Amino acid sequence: MKKIIAIRHENKYEMERRVPIIPDHVGTLINKGYEIHVQSSSKRVFSDDEYRNAGAIVNNDISDADIIFGVKEIPMQDLMPGKTYMFFSHVIKGQPYNMPMLKRLMELKCNLIDYEKVTDEFNKRVIFFGKYAGLAGMINTLWSVGQRYQKLGIETPFVKLRQAYTYSSLSEAKNAISKVGYEIMKHGLPKELQPFTVGITGYGNVSMGAQEILHLLPVKEIFPEDLPLLKDDISNGKIIYKVVFKEQDTVKHIGEDRPFDLQHYYQHPEEYVSRFNDYLENLTVLVHGAYWDARYPRVITKSEIAKLYSKPNPKLSVVGDISCDPDGGIEFTHKGTEIDDPVFVYNPATDAPTMGFDGDGVCVMSVDILPSELPRDASRGFSDALRPFIESIVECNFNNSYENLTIAPAIKRALILHNGELTKPFEYISKYL
Repeated sequence: MKKIIAIRHENKYEMERRVPIIPDHVGTLINKGYEIHVQSSSKRVFSDDEYRNAGAIVNNDISDADIIFGVKEIPMQDLMPGKTYMFFSHVIKGQPYNMPMLKRLMELKCNLIDYEKVTDEFNKRVIFFGKYAGLAGMINTLWSVGQRYQKLGIETPFVKLRQAYTYSSLSEAKNAISKVGYEIMKHGLPKELQPFTVGITGYGNVSMGAQEILHLLPVKEIFPEDLPLLKDDISNGKIIYKVVFKEQDTVKHIGEDRPFDLQHYYQHPEEYVSRFNDYLENLTVLVHGAYWDARYPRVITKSEIAKLYSKPNPKLSVVGDISCDPDGGIEFTHKGTEIDDPVFVYNPATDAPTMGFDGDGVCVMSVDILPSELPRDASRGFSDALRPFIESIVECNFNNSYENLTIAPAIKRALILHNGELTKPFEYISKYL
């Protein structure tokens, strides 16, 4: 019997507008003989009519579907028995807020495939929104710079920028930032902001997206070790200094002077402490785009930012926390923010955040679903990556044993639940249940 594919309506976040499969790819699959149902949505960046024109059946009920594709987590009341689901489940770290959802999927004997774990033979992710998180995150960070300095009484060209989602496309946003770059080259930034330095943690897809936006401005890259030496700006504010931090720049081994070994750090992170504080007082803006979990040292602790802000005129004004791990790598990021309320000011003296751009302390942009601010561009890129795997998922007989599943290896590596049971690579999650 022919299986039915469905694309669900996203209902975790009000402003989640992305889709996992775009209408063009839906049309291609339908032409190959697949039946596709699309749950109706008034907010989705691709309209119901675009899916209808591609040949999909659009309605509110997708209970007939065998395989259901989404983007974000699915509320428990919407889960249905025996389905194969593919979405970002956020359970692989044992996230407590999603364990009830995982338990429900297990009770319903569902299959769960997580985009985050679709990897090649070198363990590199192949389906991701990360670059678009970086693109939108840097746009929002530069917008935040303009707004924050204006509140502090300092006018900069960045004040002409807008939040990413207000632009009709990535291209429009890039044009606006390029104009700001031209203005900086022509007139320079205010004297009190010189030298203007932007630090970026990480060097993966998120970082690449962030750097792509930053490079629309007049940028000169310097090494982390040169940052403390950058006291004067010979460009008179006409250059922005970029610093990319890798692991060897941000941590050090405890108790012994040894050459940095990345694999040793990954295997024994408890033997390392952060040394990011060496650079903190010399940064104007920090964009955090590196992976972090509780095993690793924090990039900035609350005590470190408190120490920085106990001194007069601290340089660091804005943190763009793209990674957005609440109470995580940036300890004072207390939550992921909403697109329509994206920024808060954290006061280290009171350990209290205030939403908006006003207040004493450091301004933090920590939108949890940044790629949704560039929904059409992000969805196209994501669907391009997912498309080659869809037929393998649909044609797989999930009634077979895990060992005998005929499915693309990259997808099998991402199969967290098989008929309600944790698969061998993910059995460790049971301790969080």
